[in-house]
Amino acid sequence: MSDQLPAIDPQTTALIYGDYQVGIVANYPDTAPEMIRKAAVVLERARTLGLSVGFIRVGFNEEDYAAVPEENKAFGPMAAARRFPADAPESQIVPELAPLPGEIVVRKVRYGGFSTTDLYEQLKARGVKTIIISGIATRGVVLSTVRDAADKDFRIFVIKDLCLDADPQIHEVLTEKVFPAQAWVVTSDELLAHLVN
Repeated sequence: MSDQLPAIDPQTTALIYGDYQVGIVANYPDTAPEMIRKAAVVLERARTLGLSVGFIRVGFNEEDYAAVPEENKAFGPMAAARRFPADAPESQIVPELAPLPGEIVVRKVRYGGFSTTDLYEQLKARGVKTIIISGIATRGVVLSTVRDAADKDFRIFVIKDLCLDADPQIHEVLTEKVFPAQAWVVTSDELLAHLVN
């Protein structure tokens, strides 16, 4: 498949990992460990080749909780329960994928990586035109960020085996039917093979 993919220029490409946080990864004890292992391999390759690297994480402070209206079906209950405090261990990136100094780390309080952050401005300042994204959940941070990135005219790759969703059918529909309209959908092995070219 990689011979059908557009070329990836490391100087204008960013690897973006979404919500690979301690408290989220813990929800997938059977599948997350192997996925995180693969994500670490991709991350190492991206760093070696000089891609920009970015991490999206969800985390709330008291002002953020107070700003969530009860009408918000997804985030109202989360705010009421005070889930994912910004500085709590559950809100941090898993140690296996720990960001390095100088890499992008944005904290969000909604689904999309661009929605409540300066991710777009940071990527543009680095000259990024292509993003490679994966994360948890496929229907959450990945879907929202892919849609927004397409509207912002990025070239997009989605690493489908580095995305997880509580519902495998939703994951399959998104990666096989929805994302291909806006992104090149690849496995981590296909991406690694393509990155050597």
